[in-house]
Amino acid sequence: MSRSDALAMAEEAGLDLVEISPNADPPVAKIIDWGKYQYQKMKEAQKNKRNSKQSELKQMRFGLKIGQGDLDIKLRKVREFLKDGHKVRIQIFYRGREMAHKELGYTMIERIGTLLEDEAVFEHQPTMAGRNLSVVIRGK
Repeated sequence: MSRSDALAMAEEAGLDLVEISPNADPPVAKIIDWGKYQYQKMKEAQKNKRNSKQSELKQMRFGLKIGQGDLDIKLRKVREFLKDGHKVRIQIFYRGREMAHKELGYTMIERIGTLLEDEAVFEHQPTMAGRNLSVVIRGK
């Protein structure tokens, strides 16, 4: 069908002639209502945006004197967060004179990193902010 015939058919129907595949031989065109098409496309994009889940930044706090059982329970929860697609901030907090031994927090972070090495990676190096040492991890 010639271009002028297609344009005449589209005008007769009160619709628009839209070129679908310009590189094809011959080019492929479609007669559609362009405004309705754009509206449907916008609504579909809104629906997809609504259904997509935003990843949150969860936080898990650890003390320096945490026992192995408590550590395992908290790490199980961290693994659930990572499995759900969230990022997790691991935060080590210091109490009282523990600030004199900041290296213990760094070793705790390394220990947590080795326990989670199959599921997670560090996004950046541990940072000290006041009485807290924190690092953000994300799932692999």
